[in-house]
Amino acid sequence: MKADGQHPVVAGVDPDQPSRLLLAWAADEADRRHLPLHLVLACRLATRAGNWSMTWPELQEKTNHLRAAGEQTLAEAARFVAERHPALPVTTRPVDGEPADVLHEQSTGATLLVLGSRRLTAARELFTAGSVAVASIAHACCPVVVVRDPEHSTQQPPYFVVGVDGSPASQAAVDYAFDAAALRGAGLRAILALHPSHPDWVDEHQAEQDSRRVLAEIAAGRRETHPDVELTHEVLRGHPVAVLAEASTHALALVVGTRGLGGFTGMLLGSVGQGVLHHARCPVITVPTPV
Repeated sequence: MKADGQHPVVAGVDPDQPSRLLLAWAADEADRRHLPLHLVLACRLATRAGNWSMTWPELQEKTNHLRAAGEQTLAEAARFVAERHPALPVTTRPVDGEPADVLHEQSTGATLLVLGSRRLTAARELFTAGSVAVASIAHACCPVVVVRDPEHSTQQPPYFVVGVDGSPASQAAVDYAFDAAALRGAGLRAILALHPSHPDWVDEHQAEQDSRRVLAEIAAGRRETHPDVELTHEVLRGHPVAVLAEASTHALALVVGTRGLGGFTGMLLGSVGQGVLHHARCPVITVPTPV
């Protein structure tokens, strides 16, 4: 999807609880990048499931009602964005279908997909709001931002956090994090969590040396292209989820790859990625590995 040859920022609007925090983040990012903003809302069609007593005309009427409610929600969201950024080009589109499928389709050709997610227990989130985020992240064709906590813009100097483990997914995350930090005039904390489960763990001394080598390598070639980004890199002991969640407390955003060396085969999203979605205290940006 393109608008005037540009790859828009796409925001998924929740029909039940539209998030102004999400809308503000997406609108600010689109304005910052000089890109149009596209607001999309998935309208689940009324079906026989759970509605056995309804006739087909009644189901059609219910579907039309859902579409009309979705269009109203989108119109209100667009008005909120226009008040915040009057000159920002905004388009809206209600799309029939399941949210994960709709968002996957909308991510094609997008610069960024922005989602919200209500903070639930880990068990509930796997089956409700979080399941849409996890499925969207796993299959999206572009980076995905999950916004359910505000940026910590009062922290000075501002900075992003990026999780590093040496995997191709991690390299893509680092590239994105450098660009994002440069765009904001922010610093960048590159963090590698050292834990006995880490694939490079042989003994503690050797693992630390290998970890510092991985961190040193991420600066190669990137400092020249992003000379204004102040980079710090740290090896911190602990489980990656706990380490990155703690580091996110005062960050603008936490950036991770969709699947690093800590992922498990068969999972939609690496174990670290799922963990930080639950525990990070700032927006989480997941970056797919280039194909």
